[in-house]
Amino acid sequence: MKETQSFGMTEFQVMQWAEARGIYANGTALGQAKKTLEEAGELLAAVASNDRAEIADALGDVMVTLVNVAVLCDMDLRQCFYKAYKVIEPRKGYMNKNGQFVKES
Repeated sequence: MKETQSFGMTEFQVMQWAEARGIYANGTALGQAKKTLEEAGELLAAVASNDRAEIADALGDVMVTLVNVAVLCDMDLRQCFYKAYKVIEPRKGYMNKNGQFVKES
């Protein structure tokens, strides 16, 4: 069985971890956003090499940095995620042969 817990609980634990390490007291949203890009680069490399363990690690690392950016910007990441979904929910389109989603006009 895969180990998991709710997103909210993990988000809370990430916040506690970051707080204990001074990320919120001494870090910046820009610094964490830059870290997100670094971790996203690792995700790209992992996907390109089809390294499932590294893909999982990079996805988790990206999520940690996004939690931190949200906290440092005084935003609720889950609310941002939900709002993004509500924007894309009515979109219609298709995935082309190049693997890109093409929105209908």
